[in-house]
Amino acid sequence: MGNLGAIGHFIMTPLYYAISAVLVAWHSLLSLVLPADGGMSWVLSIIGLTLVIRAALIPLFVKQIKSSRNMQLIQPKVKELQKKYGHDREKLAQETMKLYKESGTNPFASCLPILIQMPIFLALFRLLDHAAKNQQGNGFLTDSLAKSFGDSEIFGVMKINATFVSPAGSVAVQVLAAFLVVAMTATTFTTQRQLMSKNMPSDAMSGPYAQQQKMLLYVLPVVFAVGGIAFPIGVLFYWTTSNLWTMGQQFYVIRNNPAPGTPAFTAKAERDRAKAARHDAPAAAEVVESEQPEQERRSAQRQQPRRQTRQQRRKSGGGRPTDQPNSEGEQQ
Repeated sequence: MGNLGAIGHFIMTPLYYAISAVLVAWHSLLSLVLPADGGMSWVLSIIGLTLVIRAALIPLFVKQIKSSRNMQLIQPKVKELQKKYGHDREKLAQETMKLYKESGTNPFASCLPILIQMPIFLALFRLLDHAAKNQQGNGFLTDSLAKSFGDSEIFGVMKINATFVSPAGSVAVQVLAAFLVVAMTATTFTTQRQLMSKNMPSDAMSGPYAQQQKMLLYVLPVVFAVGGIAFPIGVLFYWTTSNLWTMGQQFYVIRNNPAPGTPAFTAKAERDRAKAARHDAPAAAEVVESEQPEQERRSAQRQQPRRQTRQQRRKSGGGRPTDQPNSEGEQQ
């Protein structure tokens, strides 16, 4: 147990320093406009920390999206392998891994952002928990800053280190904690549901990847709901903000770069056609307007009176006098 503790401390210490550095930097910046010991300055510092962490994880998210897309696209081939080698589990596993390798797909890449965030989440939880309960700093979070955090209150009635199950005698804490837990659970469910309903091909909805997504769709919200009631308010702000970032980021990717053969891909194609039609309409109008002067000139030329013959001019009264000879030297 002592060795495991030493290993855990060795892994968590760099995270303590990294997280506390960003947290203290945000707090120093916000203290210029907000009370340094106020709960809002610490809450906004936690939200700022969340944004920095999620921005740093964007390359990992892009890798996750590519891997998820490849997993969706190769599902028909996976089904063929299952039909062909369903009786031989070892051969099926070999051929499936070969298919993953050829397509450049990592079946575990979709879990990377969550796996990477868990140590960060745990480090933040430990950092804030020690600061709140023991008023002990860690990393760049000094003891004085830890005391400031532990004593800070939101709107003067809710301690930032309070939880739903330990509200420090404040009903407002339980109301806010319940709201954040519900928001955290709802955003998790919405994000997974959005991925399955809009960015998965119809032929991939019954494969093993779809089963994995369906499991995450219901398991993750339950995990967050059960565990969330024990999280401090500050940690709930972190996780809810992180979920909102994930939902917005995924919405942007699905809308602008959807996987082929999905409802989102069809919707994007329709938007592109409508955009092209709107773009072509003004150009066509300009061409019509540029052709109008030329058409008017030609129309004017066509409307000029035709030249009349001598006989026609005589009938209309516009000919020469009758006593003058005509072209044959005769007189009228």
